[in-house]
Amino acid sequence: MQRKRSLLIMLVLASLLLVPALAQAQEGTVSISFTGIAAGVGVNWGSGVLTFEGKTYPFKIDGLSVGGVGISTMTATGKVKNLKNVGDFAGNYAAIGTGLAVGGGGAVLTMQNQRGVVMDLTATQVGVNFNFGPQGINITLK
Repeated sequence: MQRKRSLLIMLVLASLLLVPALAQAQEGTVSISFTGIAAGVGVNWGSGVLTFEGKTYPFKIDGLSVGGVGISTMTATGKVKNLKNVGDFAGNYAAIGTGLAVGGGGAVLTMQNQRGVVMDLTATQVGVNFNFGPQGINITLK
């Protein structure tokens, strides 16, 4: 009887320890297609797909850039971190850190929203634009 009680207590304690682990943030992936037109102050728009916990979620993007000149399109892929639920993905993202240029017209950019969700993006840009991507974007789940 004492042994069964001890085993039951251990199972209850183990399950209590697992609950916070299950609620921790997960990672997802993202794929984005983006267009921008700028002449000092520019507008950007696009769409993308978030893959999270085996499901895909389409979204739309709009944003604002400052100091850019030209027309360009950009595609980006990357990881999404600190995502506790899909609803946390939507919001206003701002660049954090600095972008790093890579060969072939590409760059690496990290953006974060107000809920702490972080996107690490690798982007390829096509067209004439003297500013990489937006200064900030708004993501809305469709």
